[in-house]
Amino acid sequence: MAEKKPTGKVGGQTAPGAEVSLMALQDSAQWLRVTLNSIGDGVITTDQNGIVTMVNPVAQQLTGWTQEMAFGRSLIDVFHIVNQETRAEVSNPALRALEQGIIVGLANHTILIAKDGTERNIDDSAAPIKNDKGAVAGSILVFRDITERYKQEQLVRDGRAYAENILRTLRHPFVVLDKDLRVVSANHSFYSTFHVEPGDTEGRLIFDLGSGQWNIQELRGLLEDILPKSGNTIEDFEVVHEFPEIGRRVMLLNARKVARPGNHSNLILLVIEDITERRAAEENLRDSEMRYRRLFQTAKDGILILNAKTGKITDANAFMGGLVGQEASELLGKELHEIGMFGDVDASKHAFRELQENGYVRYEHLPVKNQHGGSVEVEVVANIYQEDHTLVAQCNVRDISQRVVLEKKVQEQTEQLAEESRRKDEFLAMLSHELRNPLAPIRSALYLLKSQDKGSENSIQRQAREIIERQVGSLTKLVSDLLEVSRVVTGRIRLDLHKVELGHIVDRALETVTPLIRHHRHEVVLHPCPDGLWVSGDATRLEEIFVNILNNAAKYTPEGGKIDIWCEHCERDQTQVRVRDTGVGITEDLLAHGRLFDLFAQADRSLDRAAGGLGIGLSLVQRLVALHSGTVEAKSDGLGKGSEFIVRLPRTKAPDLEASPEPGAAASHVEGRKEGAGCRGQCRPVDAGEHGSPPEGVFGAGRRERPGRDRDRAAVEPGRGAAGHRPAGREWIRGGAALAGGPDSPAREAYRADRIRA
Repeated sequence: MAEKKPTGKVGGQTAPGAEVSLMALQDSAQWLRVTLNSIGDGVITTDQNGIVTMVNPVAQQLTGWTQEMAFGRSLIDVFHIVNQETRAEVSNPALRALEQGIIVGLANHTILIAKDGTERNIDDSAAPIKNDKGAVAGSILVFRDITERYKQEQLVRDGRAYAENILRTLRHPFVVLDKDLRVVSANHSFYSTFHVEPGDTEGRLIFDLGSGQWNIQELRGLLEDILPKSGNTIEDFEVVHEFPEIGRRVMLLNARKVARPGNHSNLILLVIEDITERRAAEENLRDSEMRYRRLFQTAKDGILILNAKTGKITDANAFMGGLVGQEASELLGKELHEIGMFGDVDASKHAFRELQENGYVRYEHLPVKNQHGGSVEVEVVANIYQEDHTLVAQCNVRDISQRVVLEKKVQEQTEQLAEESRRKDEFLAMLSHELRNPLAPIRSALYLLKSQDKGSENSIQRQAREIIERQVGSLTKLVSDLLEVSRVVTGRIRLDLHKVELGHIVDRALETVTPLIRHHRHEVVLHPCPDGLWVSGDATRLEEIFVNILNNAAKYTPEGGKIDIWCEHCERDQTQVRVRDTGVGITEDLLAHGRLFDLFAQADRSLDRAAGGLGIGLSLVQRLVALHSGTVEAKSDGLGKGSEFIVRLPRTKAPDLEASPEPGAAASHVEGRKEGAGCRGQCRPVDAGEHGSPPEGVFGAGRRERPGRDRDRAAVEPGRGAAGHRPAGREWIRGGAALAGGPDSPAREAYRADRIRA
């Protein structure tokens, strides 16, 4: 039988074979030292003053202090510990055990700094050593290196924090249930989405939350029946429910069974994805696609969808199939030239390359052949755009056969109208010239009749002569207007441009219209024109413009009415002449649509049909003003409220009279004086009466008053005429000559004849 070896003494009890050990170990301190050196934790003992008495091998390894180095030194020097987070010195637990006589555990996150500076995470505790009398005789400090364990625990803590942060920031609501379907926890999205609080949620059955809003039959079936039978996982389970506060929601549920850390009890992770908006968007997309397909197929234009890289047709509507004589499905996969467009392969490829380079092409009057041998003209508009990350080309093909027919008819009608207009212009020109020929001898015969002894004609002859004279005058005016408009329309009119003073032109025009003004007993006010209103124009044609405007004002202003005339500067180097009357006015329709200046346009003739003429005067005004780079405008507040005509012309600088003028330059500047000198035999100045007034029966053209006079206007008074004179023997005011003998005088007749000959 083998000899038993001693097993040692533990806790004061003797094990089998202990007798041998007790005999070998007489000193209990030696036995204790051996025991402390044999354990796997670091052990340091101190006396009652905190002086190190023993450091076991593990403690020596962890602190870096040997028994010889540590013996007799303060525990604080050997056992140097700090807080891991703050690096502050930590109270030594062995010293606290000495002071308080109790067992003291180390604080969390304690680091031991070895003699060589190595740092280790440690834990465990210190206890006082008491003698047989119960007094504290020293302390024992037991500690161990937990660096690796701490690292693993930190990894677990970090992983848990990471997972919790993920769950906390999940956009979808997330809830954890225990095996009894009670809420263990939930994320912020769950609370905010379904309007519940953590205190009213955790620990309660999910079906009881929010006054039973989660008591959903489908959810019960999922958690109680389906989940246990499905292998502990449910994915994309759709539930539709009406919630009291948030309304009808469509939810996608994902559930999974997991084991709880620690006791490994079952937990259910339930993720709730609200897909209400997604479902609504999908429905809208389906509806939109349906509407698109409906429009696509019922469109009355051909529509082709092509692959933007290959040029092959990927979609076509029914109308396109009808254009080329095939079913829409038969066009798929073909190129444009294969369905009869662009004639041949080269033309088709060229058109498609142009589309790829520019992103847009347009073709008009493109012939397309169909499968029945016919051809139709189409208009093609094609562009490239991106659809579902793919470039596609869309071609809109419109059948323009009927439009082509209409265009041809319109072109033919336009040509016919142009031909008719040309013939009309030629007819007017020929008519005016032909009518002018018999007028000259008729007017000469009338002049002879008037020149004979007036006593030789009886009353009937005199009345007949006056009728013929009046009608010949009207006919002469009509022929003159026809001649002028025919010249303008046919482009045969040529302007003799010189610098002319606008005020002088207005004076001459007023003098020409004087007989008509006197006949209607109008009051004419010629407001003073500022000096230096020079324009570049044809004096004869400019006078004709204002004669027509003044004549129009006189004809359509009732007897005794008033006509005002202004010459003014205006903006942008323009000058203007305004003629305002108190006549019958102009309708809004004529003004708004610009019909007033149309050829042969006439306003209301209810007052006097004979006064209407042919309706070409204002049209002639507009054309002549345009030839002078000017504009003419008409204004009126309505019928019976008068009208106003404004002629604007570009202003120019006054001519340099000191320099040698070119032939004809500034001729109109002195034309008034020459005219006055040239008509001495036919015109005479108005003799001043006793008070400087003209005699009865003498009609003078409006004159321009000079500054400083009592009046600022020149008026043609009914029955008296204008104060258009100066005292006898003084210099004439420009345009101020009065015509003697009235409107039917030989001088006036000669003037009219001169205009006809022009």
